[in-house]
Amino acid sequence: MPTKLNNAITDIPGIRVGHAQDREALTGCTVVLCEKGAMGGVDQRGGAPGTRETDALHPLHLVNVVHAVVLSGGSAFGLDSASGVVRYLEERGVGFAVREVRVPIVPAAILFDLGIGRADVRPGPDMGYRACLEASADPPAEGNVGVGTGATVGKIFGMAGAMKAGVGTASLEIGRGVIVGAIAAVNVFGDVVDPNTGRIVAGARCVKKGPLKIGKGPYFADTQHVMRTLVGRTVLGFAARENTVIGVVATNARLDKEQVNKVAQMAQDGLARTIRPAHTMLDGDTVFTLATGEKRADVNIVGAFAAEVFAQAILRAAMKAEPLAGLPSAASLDQDLGSL
Repeated sequence: MPTKLNNAITDIPGIRVGHAQDREALTGCTVVLCEKGAMGGVDQRGGAPGTRETDALHPLHLVNVVHAVVLSGGSAFGLDSASGVVRYLEERGVGFAVREVRVPIVPAAILFDLGIGRADVRPGPDMGYRACLEASADPPAEGNVGVGTGATVGKIFGMAGAMKAGVGTASLEIGRGVIVGAIAAVNVFGDVVDPNTGRIVAGARCVKKGPLKIGKGPYFADTQHVMRTLVGRTVLGFAARENTVIGVVATNARLDKEQVNKVAQMAQDGLARTIRPAHTMLDGDTVFTLATGEKRADVNIVGAFAAEVFAQAILRAAMKAEPLAGLPSAASLDQDLGSL
């Protein structure tokens, strides 16, 4: 019989998620804990990444086991939050054994949220530690929490035409007790698209420039449409280095290091289905994979559903966000955007 799931990455046994945030500064971080260790992989495709310890996850390198992954706001400053996670794990004797010392392996990726709230307040070690204390195997909160606190989308015109997004999670059982789950933080300059309908659910809004309305309309400008115009070529520079999807795909499948990296690569297909445009020089798109190793499974099947579940997590990140700082969200729009 299929396992009863909560549609969350924490449906994977051994995976816990914790959020911490500053609701005044509008920034935060999210930690995905796997204290018993999980085979780790990564695929980084955006042209403007901010990461930590991703090289260690590549197949030719020594370390196989990961103990946590940190997703943080705060741009490059937010990478400091991983130090608090390392401290939390070290206090509990978790880490890669080096003589008498255990060194926690904690990769991290960041998104740029300094354009909303306070730019001088960023996640640091204390916030990362606090996220660990909040970590639970229960379904994690979604929307304007953790790394999604300051996440926004649709920024080709700058923040004037942007919308609020956040963090989302999803999971699927793909047969014989094999589960694939994902968590994603969505902070892109483009649009979030429902791949089942091709409809924009959150993204750049039409803006007025004098008597003219710029955008395809009636509500969404359609970022790729704008990019084809002279206006798009003029305003594109405003969005530079402020955009990203970062996330984690986890599974209870037994995968080796090459396979877990392949699953991370295939999960990026889910990003490409839901974000338009994706993987530009303005993005820091990074997907981590964790495999806890309880169930035998074909890597091709796991990877195919990793793309599906990552796409669902991205959609939920947009749909679960609430309006904030004067920005509307998909949930606040009057038009019928459907439901997940």
